[in-house]
Amino acid sequence: MKKNIIIYGVFLFFVLFGITACTKKQEFIEQESQLSFFSMDTSISLTAYGENAEIALKKVKQQIQDLEKLWSVTEEESEIYKINHSNGKEIEVSKETTEILTFALQMAEQTEGALEPSIYPVVSAWGFTTEEKRVPLKEEITNLLTYVGYKRIRLSGNNVQLETGMQLDLGSLGKGYAGDKAVEILKKCGITSALLDIGGNIQIIGRKPDGQDWRLGVRSPFYGDILGIIELSDCAVITSGSYERYFVDKNGIIYGHIINPQTGYPVENDLASVTIIASQGKQCDALSTALFVMGLDKAIEYWRKNEGFEAILVTKEQGIYITEGIKKKFTLKQAYDYLKVYEVNR
Repeated sequence: MKKNIIIYGVFLFFVLFGITACTKKQEFIEQESQLSFFSMDTSISLTAYGENAEIALKKVKQQIQDLEKLWSVTEEESEIYKINHSNGKEIEVSKETTEILTFALQMAEQTEGALEPSIYPVVSAWGFTTEEKRVPLKEEITNLLTYVGYKRIRLSGNNVQLETGMQLDLGSLGKGYAGDKAVEILKKCGITSALLDIGGNIQIIGRKPDGQDWRLGVRSPFYGDILGIIELSDCAVITSGSYERYFVDKNGIIYGHIINPQTGYPVENDLASVTIIASQGKQCDALSTALFVMGLDKAIEYWRKNEGFEAILVTKEQGIYITEGIKKKFTLKQAYDYLKVYEVNR
């Protein structure tokens, strides 16, 4: 299967609770619409409630497919492909590509390069964009890192210019941005209750039809079962971790798929997973990857300095750090009651 948008910040799987729960009004059950399809190199499952839900979901599907055509790193007609193969020439792009690249550069600056939209040459060398995973030679990584650096990306209006050898990958933002656009479409169609699962990226509109919050089960990065449940409404929830996409070399060394832009090697720190909760999917997408790259202490420091999002940070030592705004909404599964849960305050 041909790869499309390459996701180097793959997200943990969410188990959803209450999607088909009984509602107070039979009319909502009758007006429930669901749509599943494959796009952006991932499985997408959409559920919406309301009179116009079926039509709205079809519009969402078309929007996501249109964005995939713009941002594929392998399709020759995509804008990202044209930028990556421009040999230093300036390329005019669409409003959507300008918007997401502008946001990517803002987040790269804000996270001091922990989010790096030009990391694609290194990710590709490790084989995470193909089925031929390998450990590159140190000299190769050192050379490829000379082509990485968001500050050298030139964006002027709708025109993008890269230095020869540099390449973009918007995979750390693409699904979140697509989710935001999907939410816009559904709300314009009058939808007030919906749940969107875009390859593990969760975006929800309002509450469930019965008026209760949505219940999302967060998967344990250690054993694959449910670590705990978050009760939320009208927000995005996205998790990043390396435990689902990795490979093991002949010496038994495990290499995760999220690359540290500073070293060119897979991230190796004290974090097992990072979950971000915010109003926008693109923000969650960017920060789940960036904070995972940062490690626990810097991630907490970043949260304390920047408002507008909450986080659940799970360490390899099985500690759970939950920011104060979300702690009361999270319930640890009884089987994990031996874990230490820490509230992070400003």
